[in-house]
Amino acid sequence: MILNGQIAAIRRGAKEYPQALIRECNAEAPPEMSIAGPSELLNQPKIGFFCSSQCPGSIVLQAFDAITRMRDKGQILMGGFHSVMEWECLGILLRGRQPIIWVPARSILGMRLRPELVPALNAGRLLIVSPFAPQHKRVTAALAEQRNRFIATVTNFFFIPHAAAGGRTAELARDLLGEGKEVYTIDDLSNRELISAGAIPIDEQPSRAMLTGDVSTL
Repeated sequence: MILNGQIAAIRRGAKEYPQALIRECNAEAPPEMSIAGPSELLNQPKIGFFCSSQCPGSIVLQAFDAITRMRDKGQILMGGFHSVMEWECLGILLRGRQPIIWVPARSILGMRLRPELVPALNAGRLLIVSPFAPQHKRVTAALAEQRNRFIATVTNFFFIPHAAAGGRTAELARDLLGEGKEVYTIDDLSNRELISAGAIPIDEQPSRAMLTGDVSTL
């Protein structure tokens, strides 16, 4: 399925435009973004999701369990779902009924959608968002970084199952914590630096905000 007729443009000033972008970026907020799916999700409470490409085996199953609990509680997760681990978690989310927000690191005009995403889009529970101009047709490291900052701006709560020491995800996590945002992770030795920086270990009884939708600060 190729995205074209399903795409709409949301311009700055429209009611669907993420208000957090205006608050935090002001004049630097993107003048327009492209979307496919239910635009009202942009201003609903959501959890940003990132994970390093190389995820230790000691974390994988715990992360899958946490994602499953969030799905079953109806939480909206927002992410780029680019790394192998992120894509596996997206597969878990797709088996639920809750909304999902996907932000590819490229323009979505003319993008071919993977078959496993089509049912969720047709059901009105998948929102695909891109703040990038049509000429950005390929994913690049620079666009991925901009995409991650976009997600970081419109979300206050984050789940990062693993951030490899010295990697870009770890740097992003430190930035988020420095901005006073809540970052949750898996309680594992491989995440000791992330936890030392202020990330909150998520266990079998995750925070009320993470699992009840009580994220009124968003």
